[in-house]
Amino acid sequence: MFPSQFAYHRPASVDEAVKLLQQDPDAKILAGGHSLLPAMKLRLAAPSALVDLNRIDSLRQIAVNGNVRIGAMTTYEQIYEADDLKQVLPILKETIYQLGDRQVQARGTLGGSLAHSDPGADLTAVVLALDGSVTAVGPNGQRTIPVSELFVDLLTTSLAPDEVITEVQIPRPQGKTGMAYLKHRHPASGYAVVGVAAVITLGDDGNVGAARIGVTGATSKAERASVAEEALVGKPLTADSIASAAALAADGLDINGDHYASADYRRHLVTVYAKRALEQAAGQL
Repeated sequence: MFPSQFAYHRPASVDEAVKLLQQDPDAKILAGGHSLLPAMKLRLAAPSALVDLNRIDSLRQIAVNGNVRIGAMTTYEQIYEADDLKQVLPILKETIYQLGDRQVQARGTLGGSLAHSDPGADLTAVVLALDGSVTAVGPNGQRTIPVSELFVDLLTTSLAPDEVITEVQIPRPQGKTGMAYLKHRHPASGYAVVGVAAVITLGDDGNVGAARIGVTGATSKAERASVAEEALVGKPLTADSIASAAALAADGLDINGDHYASADYRRHLVTVYAKRALEQAAGQL
């Protein structure tokens, strides 16, 4: 099926993109296109115009001095190949290795994934566990949105229709930090039936100083497993403390069921993959 008729714009700057979005409330941003274009071909989405960000080179950059900064239009492939980024945040490369096929990795963008808020996306859970934030630019200027406040619901974010994500910021890990992302993938699509990202930092006393667990695939949006996090913080990092925390990973989450997996099975998978991700992260410490 062919998409409905639409106008096509290729702005040279973020300001120009914002103005185009202001002028047409039914316009949509085009980043990698792997989510939007298939929806348009199926007539599930019918934007009046596409605002293509691929011409804006300033949105493609990676900086690891101090906190990590990744331009919104940086592709998965560029992140995967950035050796200096791998040294600081190895979880990003490990996640992208599990993400889609070569075509998706070559065209998909970090900003596009976060802005789309797909409930089965991998990087949403990872950036959530890394305590990331995004910079968004709109008609009223620039603002920073913690990723924990970005995802609102299924395919819904707190971005205004005329705002553009320009950059993703991730705090540089401090002290002894381990991180891992694991998922139970659908055998055909590779999407996460359930995926769990875990980031653990030890305190000066040797106990867990901080723990962040991001869950994807289980609910209508990527979410933190806050009950499990709280159960681990302040405890010695042992097999027992990991198992006890992982058993609570689904608590407080509104788990979804569908034809791929029932809610009960997904709830079970969340605890299983939380345990595995925590164990893998702990193994790096």
